Amino acid sequence: MPEQPLLTKDREPRSDPTAEAGPTKTRATGRRATGRRATGRFAAGWIGRALPRTGRAIGPWVVPLLVLAVWQTTARTGALPPRILPAPEAVLRAGTDLAATGELQHHILTSLRRIAQGFALGAATGLLLGFGVGMSKAAEILLDRSLQMVRTIPHLALVPLMIAWFGIGEEPKVLLVALGTFFPVYLNTVTGIRGVDPKLLQLGRSYGLGRWRLVRDIAIPGAMPTVLAGIRYSLGVAWMTLVVAETISADDGIGYLAQDARQLLRTDQIVLAILLYALAGLFADLLTRLIERKVLRWHPNYRRPGSR
Repeated sequence: MPEQPLLTKDREPRSDPTAEAGPTKTRATGRRATGRRATGRFAAGWIGRALPRTGRAIGPWVVPLLVLAVWQTTARTGALPPRILPAPEAVLRAGTDLAATGELQHHILTSLRRIAQGFALGAATGLLLGFGVGMSKAAEILLDRSLQMVRTIPHLALVPLMIAWFGIGEEPKVLLVALGTFFPVYLNTVTGIRGVDPKLLQLGRSYGLGRWRLVRDIAIPGAMPTVLAGIRYSLGVAWMTLVVAETISADDGIGYLAQDARQLLRTDQIVLAILLYALAGLFADLLTRLIERKVLRWHPNYRRPGSR
């Protein structure tokens, strides 16, 4: 039998449209999938960053709001009589009444002036002597032991002596605030200076830095976290000292407002004065934290999350 050819005619293979469009379609599909994944990652990252920011903004107010809710509930139900703890609206009403006459503003400004003067005097003296004692052995031998002896004396115990010396004017209040502020700043400054890594100082000397540049570029930045912690603590001590000073010997100020309200059995004004001190301490702490973030922006522990 004659052998038949397998192909009687050369035929060109047909082109498959789907095969030609396959790579293009695959690339387009891949780009869309990649775009969706990138969008999803961006949305997830934005939500992940937004949730911690929301938590940081709301978190500090959770406990105060809970305390306020419990306070309001106990006042409305009568669990606490008004003579023990008046309702929040009663305290707010007392504040608006005092503000309408201008008395509240006068007391607040007077206390702020005393705090500013006393804190400036005490903190400046503490910083000056702290840097001197921390960096000079001679200054340490000459001053530190005497200052430690004075530190053991409770500064509030000096209130009668201050009144005997200066009367009930502004001097005893400002000096008491300055004395209460001085020692936290002084001790933290000395500790911060002595806590600077000696290797950093040696490295600075090897680069040819003089004494002044060693202090400015290495010693002060290295001690600044501890110094600012002392300043933050001393602000609380300053307000506590002013409370006692204004309660004992004053004719104006927030402490005088509380003392006068006690004599008149105005519990609402007493609670108002306490809240004013709490708000003043809160604003002072926020101010100190802001200064920390500005001054210590090079420190990794003081950077905001997400910042470089």
